[in-house]
Amino acid sequence: MRRRPGWLRVGPATVLALTVAVGALIAVGLRAPATPDPGAAAVAGRPAPALSGATLDGGRFALSDARGQVVLVNVFASWCGPCRDELPVLVDAERSWSPRGVRLVGLNIRDGADAVRALLDETGATGLTVLPDPDGTRAVEWGVRGVPETFVVGRDGRLVDRRQGVVTRQWLEQRIAPLLAG
Repeated sequence: MRRRPGWLRVGPATVLALTVAVGALIAVGLRAPATPDPGAAAVAGRPAPALSGATLDGGRFALSDARGQVVLVNVFASWCGPCRDELPVLVDAERSWSPRGVRLVGLNIRDGADAVRALLDETGATGLTVLPDPDGTRAVEWGVRGVPETFVVGRDGRLVDRRQGVVTRQWLEQRIAPLLAG
């Protein structure tokens, strides 16, 4: 049996020390405050990409027809756990703010209609306007990097903000309330 060189010998104490160090780094990373979304600054002020077509329920939607409203475009998928978690928050925000001109539109990527309908039923989002994007082409046009991702489109049709990852009620209040004040 060949012996390993001294620098390759790993004892239980070394393994334990490495495990504790890695665990500590993970814990610190999970507790670290969220960093600002670098994509948000890059989109602010640009015209929102076109978004129109047949909806999941057979209707039609065109972002250009929503001028004058604040539109939340949420990119989601039924197979995305965080998307499932945030949909009730988004639907509640739309219900609260729709009298003041807020509209929520879902852009569903790489899904089947039955899976999307089941998700909408589960999350209480059955009235959500959903544009299917089965091959992800529309999402690419919007610069989506993953799901969930949410874009805020101002009343003038320009992008105001973008959130990569799950939105919270606090994030929505910070971004939407100022747009409704004026």
